[in-house]
Amino acid sequence: MTRRRPVLIVFARSPRLGTVKSRLAAGIGDSAALHFYQRTTGNLLRRLSRDPRWRTVLAITPDGAATRRMTWNGEFVAVGQGSGDLGERMERALTRLGAGPVLLIGSDIPDIQPRQIAAGIQALGNNDFVFGPSDDGGYWLVGARHGRKARGLFRDVRWSGPHALPDTLRNAKRGNGTGRVALLEELVDIDTEEDLRRWRASRGYFS
Repeated sequence: MTRRRPVLIVFARSPRLGTVKSRLAAGIGDSAALHFYQRTTGNLLRRLSRDPRWRTVLAITPDGAATRRMTWNGEFVAVGQGSGDLGERMERALTRLGAGPVLLIGSDIPDIQPRQIAAGIQALGNNDFVFGPSDDGGYWLVGARHGRKARGLFRDVRWSGPHALPDTLRNAKRGNGTGRVALLEELVDIDTEEDLRRWRASRGYFS
């Protein structure tokens, strides 16, 4: 029996002025936030989608953006996220696109590398779920050994705060599978001007 190639889903918004990185835009302005988002998300997609170890799918909102000419290039297919809140859209993507191992990331951490995706896939060999924690109490990656295991994974999760990961871990242990969970390294989301300043400093840019 041929082993299914893992699927990497990248959640993103269509890059439009005033609709992306709202917390960052509050500090640096809409135009600068849009430019940052376009550039870093494009680099992320090109870097990750070239890796043959998984199949990359861009899940974008609004749905109509999936059928228009892409701003970004790479070896991926684009689909709409569909309706509902964040948890509903994430569950739909994981269950529908992941017949085998499936991972989902956002576009808030521009430095995610192929080695980190590969580590997530490897962790699913012995675990039902894998998470990449972020420093704000959320997570930059979520993965399931089979997409169907994600049903109910995001029920009653309190997003955008310190409870997002604990709430999801609670669901993981109550839901499908044995509740075995692996955690990857913690990374920092770039949501605010201060986050951006720290990220630039870590790369040697101080202006």
